[in-house]
Amino acid sequence: MNGGLHHVELWVPDLAGMSGPWGWLLGELGWTPFQDWPGGRSWRHGPVYLVMEQSPALSGDRHDRLAPGLNHLAFGVASPAEVDRLTAAAPAHGWSLMFADRHPHAGGPDSYAAYLEDAWGYEAEIAT
Repeated sequence: MNGGLHHVELWVPDLAGMSGPWGWLLGELGWTPFQDWPGGRSWRHGPVYLVMEQSPALSGDRHDRLAPGLNHLAFGVASPAEVDRLTAAAPAHGWSLMFADRHPHAGGPDSYAAYLEDAWGYEAEIAT
């Protein structure tokens, strides 16, 4: 696929800790484990894969989604019911709902999405 997204690599401060919330979410979204090594792991969905690596060159221990760089990863689901199902289950897997006062329309009146944040400040959007 010429020009398509090949992979995304996130440097993370706690690979073991983050693998719980992200492993659950990615699994629920149909991603499958792809690679695993002492400093990282990845999941694949079709031709695209997502890498989490705990590099010794990290400059901090928390992601700041408001700083220049990655704000969030957005994943599409088939229906509002799927957004609702994942939103309800997410807290038991280490996720907090962001913008709860505007959920599920925090992205605007025509959107139906959940904005989830893990304990390290990374955000995942689940949208129809």
